[in-house]
Parts: sequence; structure tokens; C-alpha cells
Amino acid sequence: MNQMDPHRIRQDFPVFAREIGGKPFAFFDGPGGSQVPRQVADAVAEYLTLHNANAHGHFVTSEETDAIVDRARAAMADFVGGDAGEIVFGANMTTLALHLSRSLGREWGEGDEVIVTALDHQANVAPWRMMAEDAGMTVRMVPFDPETLQLDYGALESLLSSRTRLLAIGAASNAVGTINDVRRAAEMARAAGALTFVDAVHYAPHRLVDVEELGCDFLACSAYKFFGPHAGILWGRRELLERFRPYRLPPAPTEAPGRWETGTQNHEAIAGIAAAVEWISSIAGEGAASRREALRRSFEALHEHESSLFRCLEDGLRALPGVRFHGAARGRPRTPTAAFTVDGVSPDEVARRLGREGVFVWNGDFYATIVCDVLGLSDRGGLVRAGIAPYSTEDDVRRLIDGVSLIARENQ
Repeated sequence: MNQMDPHRIRQDFPVFAREIGGKPFAFFDGPGGSQVPRQVADAVAEYLTLHNANAHGHFVTSEETDAIVDRARAAMADFVGGDAGEIVFGANMTTLALHLSRSLGREWGEGDEVIVTALDHQANVAPWRMMAEDAGMTVRMVPFDPETLQLDYGALESLLSSRTRLLAIGAASNAVGTINDVRRAAEMARAAGALTFVDAVHYAPHRLVDVEELGCDFLACSAYKFFGPHAGILWGRRELLERFRPYRLPPAPTEAPGRWETGTQNHEAIAGIAAAVEWISSIAGEGAASRREALRRSFEALHEHESSLFRCLEDGLRALPGVRFHGAARGRPRTPTAAFTVDGVSPDEVARRLGREGVFVWNGDFYATIVCDVLGLSDRGGLVRAGIAPYSTEDDVRRLIDGVSLIARENQ
């Protein structure tokens, strides 16, 4: 196992030179968007200053733009385990999901059904609900156990039928960190003749995505969660990208993946996506025979580091009187994302007080509105959420635990 040194990692992130009140920043806001390494920022700046042009022209900067987009497709293909011709770029995962759902819905109608899950971000619920409403379809929802925070796969099996056209499922919950058994769910959907769309936004920064292993038909993620710029990526099986008819302008490309990309793309962000994939592969991938292998090694090292720190964070939070940890039982697959509440103190106030001490966490429902509804937390401001990242350190974790402990003690 290649060991990861977060202090070395931090050297790539200029933001760690900043302080607040003489205290360094401790970033636990990764589930809402990671920090960006210098290499990614440089790639964005280099594109804008040296290569900026629209695509498909017969002059050097346009040709360079085409080459940069092609390299980014190849990088993302390695990132998800697919093919470069199956990579679609867009504004973000939500926009891509809305675009895809609207296009798929053109071929479905009354009597057809789509299945979503109660554990998902609204970006993987609302687009399919709107599609169903427009097409006259029925929406079914897979519940989760509020005690274990696991999806009910027995319920999924009972909901699937010959009328099911698509299952929309998250690879991991952005609110409580549960990693779902996507392969199992996709196999069940396929047996019923349905497609599977996977929201991998929260999963992709922590585990190596493998679309063939997952067995899905579509998968989307967002680069700003894995150290890149604000842009989204959709992978789809080539035959499906060719078969379904996207909403597109008549002069736009007629072949995939270009036929799914509406308008002029954010070329500088696409350059940054490729740089983010390269940066991840450099964490522990030196000497690897391929970029995919370098990514595999790097994600193994990243997982070891994040899991070790998360165990300390989870143990520390669970031990605090007046603090409730909302997460799956130990040993269950999960991301290094801690969700918790402090008795008598709103998540908003907890986040504000920690932020003044240079400890940055998120509060609210994180668009996982159904999760907070089921847990009875929506009327109380939702959750406090803290995520571990490659640049997280033991000192960061100690500061977070100490800060939450002080808040909880003062309210007793």
C-alpha cells in the first residue's frame, strides 16, 4: 500500500497559506465541494491565456481546444472505467440529469414507471419526477431504514416490474455517507428490463468508479467534488447515447457524445477536469503502467488515509455527550462523511461557531431533503456535515472534535 502524506498533499493547495484569527483553515466542506490544487488552477489559466477559442476551427488555438477536449474525455474515461466516446461534458450533474431525463422521457409514456430512492440528493429525484409528470409515468420510491441508513433492497425488488423503465440510484448518500450496493440494484433492474442511472457525485472523490463493475447504464459526477472546476460529467453506454434522442439544435453534432452537449462548452473547465484526474493519479500512481492503474493505486492510498482519520472523527463525535452521530453502523460501506447534531443547538449555529475558529463544515439538508424528513430533522435545521479529504490531518480532526465538544458542553 502506498502511504499518503497529507502535509505533502497540502503543498499543492495554495489556500492552506491562509489563516483566520491566527488559526489555519481546517476544511471539512469537501462533500459540498473540494479545494483545488495549483495544477488544476494552472490548467484553467493556461487554457484561457494561451488556447482560448471555440471548437472545430481551422486555426491553431481552435485545434488545440479540440485536442484538450479529447484529452479530457480520455482522462474521464480512465476515471470511470469507460470509453472516451461515452463521456459527455456539461454544466454540472444536475443539468446533465435534467437533460438526460427529458430526453429519455420522450420514448416513455403512460403506464411506464421510474424508481428513485429516498436516500438520494434531489438532483437524482426531481429530474425523474418531472420527467414522469411530463410523460404520464408513475414514480416509485425505495425507502431506507432510518436506524441503519441502508436502502431496503427487498422493497426495491417488490417495486420492479415489467413496467419499470429506469432505476435512479445514488452510489453514496451525500448527507449520511451510506454507500449503496449499486451492482446488486443494477442487476435487479436489468432482470426487470430496466436501465440504471447512478449519481456518483459524492462517491467519486473517495472510491474508484468502475462503470462495468457497477453494471449501470448511465453515471454522472461533478469535477468540483474531486479537486476540479465547476463542471459535470455524464458517462453513458455508447449504444444508449446513440439510441436515445437528445434535445439538440439541428446543426449540432449527430453522433455521440457531441450530440448530448448543448451549446458551446466550458473549455477551460474541461481542461481543469483533465488536470484534476492527473492530479489524483499522481497521489500514489508513480510508475504505474497506465493512468487507470495509477488511479487505482491512488484511490487505495486515499481510502486508507481517509478511513483512518474518519475512524478517529467518528469515535470522537460518538463519545461526546449531547452529540448524536447519524451514520451507518461500523463496518458498513460508507464515505468518510460525518453527519451529526448537537442537542439544543441548531446546525446553523454549530457551523457558524466552528467557522469562526477556522473549522469549516456544512449545515442543512444538502438537497437530501427526504433523508432529513425521514430522520425528523427538517424542522430543526437538518444536520451538520463534515467530510475527510486527502488534505485532512489529525490536527484538523482534533480541532473539530474539540470545537463540537465545547459547543455541546456550553449547552448542557
